[in-house]
Amino acid sequence: MPITNQQVARHAFLRQMHDDSYFPGHVVGRGKAILLRLCERVEAERPSDLESLYALTQAATEEFNLLDREFVAAGSGIETVAREWICDEFCFVASAYGFTEANAEELTAGRDW
Repeated sequence: MPITNQQVARHAFLRQMHDDSYFPGHVVGRGKAILLRLCERVEAERPSDLESLYALTQAATEEFNLLDREFVAAGSGIETVAREWICDEFCFVASAYGFTEANAEELTAGRDW
């Protein structure tokens, strides 16, 4: 399903991680895919409130929990700076879809990175 939100379609997800050689490009690409799937789900399911949005972001957070293992296996990891970058992307997604009041911690509740 193509993204219809133009702000999201033009966004370079995880650009900072992609530009940092510490993070393997193929694993960063999988992180981008998680975020794009989140956007597709938001567009398809059209959550009407924050609780519905948080349910979608929790599923994406779980995917990042698994992805952290791939980063570690590749000699990297989701550490402090990367954690902030990823959380910023979740906030971007929420804002792009009109959830400007979304809580950054709630968007990624359940993360273990």
